[in-house]
Amino acid sequence: MAEAQLSPRVIPDRLQSRGSRALKSWESLLLVVAVLIFAINSFASPYFLDPWNLSDATFNFTEKALIAFAMALVIISGEIDLSVASIIALSSTAMGLAVTMGADTPMLVVVGLGTGLLCGAVNGLLITGLGLPSIVVTIGTMSLFRGLSFIILGDKAYTGYPASFAYFGQGYVWWVFSFEFALFVVCAIIYSVLLHKTNFGRAVYAIGNNQTAALFSGVRVGRVKFILFLLTGLMAGIASICLTSRLGSTRPSIALGVELEVVTMVVLGGVSILGGSGTIPGVVLAAFIMGMVTFGFGLLNVPGIVMSIFIGVLLISVIALPILWARARRRMAH
Repeated sequence: MAEAQLSPRVIPDRLQSRGSRALKSWESLLLVVAVLIFAINSFASPYFLDPWNLSDATFNFTEKALIAFAMALVIISGEIDLSVASIIALSSTAMGLAVTMGADTPMLVVVGLGTGLLCGAVNGLLITGLGLPSIVVTIGTMSLFRGLSFIILGDKAYTGYPASFAYFGQGYVWWVFSFEFALFVVCAIIYSVLLHKTNFGRAVYAIGNNQTAALFSGVRVGRVKFILFLLTGLMAGIASICLTSRLGSTRPSIALGVELEVVTMVVLGGVSILGGSGTIPGVVLAAFIMGMVTFGFGLLNVPGIVMSIFIGVLLISVIALPILWARARRRMAH
């Protein structure tokens, strides 16, 4: 009888605990920041709230966010991929070559995705097959892939893409909702389910927290990491299709420096740079924040170099703040 009287009180306590954790989470803070930036942009420029301007603002982050979803899983596993921008360049160059050979839109998509997957496989094999550090490998392939683009193109550019190819970067699914934004939403759902609801996602967290323990628990660490680098290559290939379609041309300097923005987006989203923790909803919120800040700077005619400085400061800050906060808490505890 006593147990029956006590049991109803347990559930509200658990719900209250979950609610308090949610309110104190990094994602909640990002949501508040996103709302504040939206409000500031609304007052700073009378053009910000125009539906078509807001639609254009999504182009500032969708292509990078597509890569950030896969990058989040890589960083959670304790690795990193700095070659993603160069994969975009090489995939775009491959599509430009295919255009000169008369390829149609479906074939261009196959070439872009295939090149991205191939580059991801090269990274994965070097890292999981030879046991090389991912940061060293991907810095090397960053130069390799971009260098191949410069060798093929030089100071020239590929143009003349089919009219139907423009849909991926310029088309709209409905009203002001672009194809890129729709793709972003679909990928956010897919990666959220993959990371948070599947055994594969649990394996990624396990590897990031303790790779040796994960290995002895039966997790096929090498296979999981190889798949993760395949995913980053694939998402870079998809981003290359969208970006090349939006620009309508290919140059070897395309997407230069994008890897820094992708990593910043992931870390700002609450993914620990040391691995083992992070969420896809956090990355989604970080993508919106960076997109709104970039668009707001554009409406105010802020020079691009200022945005580069902002990204650099933001990256250092989001890595340093948790460390400084942890040290402060330890000192307060003593």
